[in-house]
Amino acid sequence: MTADVAVRQARPGDSETVAAFTENTFPELGGDYIPDVFEEWVETDGPDQRTLVAVVDGRPIGLLQAVLLSDREAWAQGMRVAPEFRGASVSPGLSHAAFEWAADRGATVCRNMVFSWNAAGLGQSRAVGFEPVTEFRWLEPEPDPDADPGLAVSRDPAVAWGTFHGSDADRHLRGLGLDLEESWALAEIDEHRLGAAESALALHDGDRRRAMSYRTRTFERETDDGVAETRAEYGVAAWDDHEALSELAAAVAADAAAAGADHARVLVPETPRHVSDAAYARVPFADDPDFVLERDLTGYGG
Repeated sequence: MTADVAVRQARPGDSETVAAFTENTFPELGGDYIPDVFEEWVETDGPDQRTLVAVVDGRPIGLLQAVLLSDREAWAQGMRVAPEFRGASVSPGLSHAAFEWAADRGATVCRNMVFSWNAAGLGQSRAVGFEPVTEFRWLEPEPDPDADPGLAVSRDPAVAWGTFHGSDADRHLRGLGLDLEESWALAEIDEHRLGAAESALALHDGDRRRAMSYRTRTFERETDDGVAETRAEYGVAAWDDHEALSELAAAVAADAAAAGADHARVLVPETPRHVSDAAYARVPFADDPDFVLERDLTGYGG
């Protein structure tokens, strides 16, 4: 980090400057979410969350937020650097400040997520010690109140957990799925998390468990055209073959419709088997995967 760059906790007065250097981070996606959430991030900082900025002469030129997802898991998000300061070693200072903050609070691992096409973000993450863990893709079944899965559906979180635990999805994702509190964050799934989800789904035929998922949140957002829509997100999906996936997609479609959602998406492992199953079952999916990386904080000393 250059000598004239410092890192401190973000303040409400930083909002305008942060919005200015983040609003066009991803022009291919229509902009960046940071200007919409920064003020809330600052207002909600506390024991389990810290929003950091890198500053030059008091002016914010970089951003990163760290969040505790459990007693030992931290999540890093929103890494941004003003265009004129990229390549000036701003991100290492922010990252190490976040690692130290998380480790001081008992976290032994810090994870992040990077779009697979974001070469700069991937290189930046590896440069500060994040190592690749897994990758996932979004399935996008359409909500349908008339969808009728051919398999029996259980809403018992214990059954859903038993279906996930030890599955191909569990192994490939290293036990991770969407967190219930922090959007766009992945945490270790356990029966407690499934029990606290908006809904759990487990599909079975007789004594054989075939597929599972869980709804993490249902929320409203505004489209680029200014139209309000409701979305349902599902934290992970596991299934044993493409036929089970087809039935799971129907169960998700019905569940999302019952929740009033206009759109739904489901996190699934990015493997040839899982993605080709989706194609075989004619379940729509996103164009690109996302990567998850992690930094070991054991013994972290700054």
